[in-house]
Amino acid sequence: MIPDVFIPGALDLDGDEREWVPQAEGVWFKPLVLCVSQGYYVNLLRVRNSGVLSRHRHAGPVHAITLRGRWRYLEHDWEAVPLSYAFEPAGETHTLVVPDDVEEMITLFHVTGGYVYVDPQGQAMGYEDVFTKLATARAHHATSGLGEDHIMKVVR
Repeated sequence: MIPDVFIPGALDLDGDEREWVPQAEGVWFKPLVLCVSQGYYVNLLRVRNSGVLSRHRHAGPVHAITLRGRWRYLEHDWEAVPLSYAFEPAGETHTLVVPDDVEEMITLFHVTGGYVYVDPQGQAMGYEDVFTKLATARAHHATSGLGEDHIMKVVR
């Protein structure tokens, strides 16, 4: 059995900026659990720019709870607003968009397995999973003042 993870203030969206790991320009994630033993992760995704964030295809299911701002998928007719929940089935390809009038979007994502970034024709352009998240977070924490091993408190 893997040990618990308990993070007081985990949903403090305006807390220590060093906890937010840069992912792309205007995009950060804050890891809550990186479960390398079971191949999933839970993190907060923060986006501070509008437009298309990414088109991607999931290998496993995803659960999402929007906490701040709004976002949608080009392929669906719904819009995720604060306190909404979305389930994304394995194998689905979708394009995440943050509307122009949204200054900041933060959503809690529980991602099982990896996902592949794809172009409009479906050709692979990149890959992300719990191991790439761990490597990115470890490198960020090494230079943020938190220390390279800071991330290990959420690795299982």
